[in-house]
Amino acid sequence: MKPLLIAAFLIVSGAVYAEPIRSPDPSDVPVYDRYNVEVLAENFNRPWGLGFLPDGRMLIAERSGGIQLLSADGSERVALSNVPKAYIGRQAGFFEALPHPDYTTNGWIYLSYAWGTDEANGLRIARAQLDDSTLTNIEVLFTVAPLKEGGAHYGGRIAFLPDGTFAVGTGEGYNYREDSQKLDSLMGKVIRLNADGSIPSDNPFINDENARPEIWSYGHRNPQGLLYDDVAGILYLHEHGPRGGDEINVIEPGLNYGWPAITYGIEYSGAQVSPYTELPNMEQPLLYWVPSIAPSGFVQLRDSQFTQWDGDFLVSTLAGKELRYV
Repeated sequence: MKPLLIAAFLIVSGAVYAEPIRSPDPSDVPVYDRYNVEVLAENFNRPWGLGFLPDGRMLIAERSGGIQLLSADGSERVALSNVPKAYIGRQAGFFEALPHPDYTTNGWIYLSYAWGTDEANGLRIARAQLDDSTLTNIEVLFTVAPLKEGGAHYGGRIAFLPDGTFAVGTGEGYNYREDSQKLDSLMGKVIRLNADGSIPSDNPFINDENARPEIWSYGHRNPQGLLYDDVAGILYLHEHGPRGGDEINVIEPGLNYGWPAITYGIEYSGAQVSPYTELPNMEQPLLYWVPSIAPSGFVQLRDSQFTQWDGDFLVSTLAGKELRYV
């Protein structure tokens, strides 16, 4: 049984976070082992995303290219048919199958996956409806441009916003990190779209002829966690750093989150990415981790049995295969 590691920090209310908080050294993090684990289902093929239908059934996106439909009690599951073909390779595959908040009315499930070939691929967002165990009425809403070579850094997490739009984090493709700072590229961004894939008229760069109008924020590396706090009205994102420098950020429209001009991480080789951890007009993270934990998704605890943790987060990690309380 893997222990639950706890790393706590204080969230200051408000939209401005002047000083980032570094996560404690792992040796200083207390271990919480008073819990029980119940296995609901197992033997999935690289499970990457989890979405809940109103009746409690779960949609499990497998990075290997499929979507599993699991009953609420875990006793029955079926592989969905007519799933869009994803590009599979390295980090590429299926990332998310997330029901729309008004699923009972519109029946839409939003999908994120890698699309293309070895030489030209990128993140794609589509939506579909579920007929028994078959996806139908598939509509492609968005594909990252420009397309890239190689199978790394896609992002792909989706968050629905209260105004009927949705946000999605896009990776910078690893070898294309400079695109994070380019407003004519959709890599290394948070994108905001209407439910049908059209572009909202109040996006921050909608009137900038040199920028892509889909962009909500920029300067991101590889975001794999995105959620909206309905109580506080805050969009949170976490993203991978290189070697160190994983971050949690509070996302505001039009802001630059710095990668690769500023970072708390270094190259995997140990070389310097940038001499700067801060620069003018670039946002600081709410929290950063050194060494990396490789955050792979998070949830916020609201209206749960853990009342003392209300508003706090549980973060899953790839590096240590841990669940962390933040």
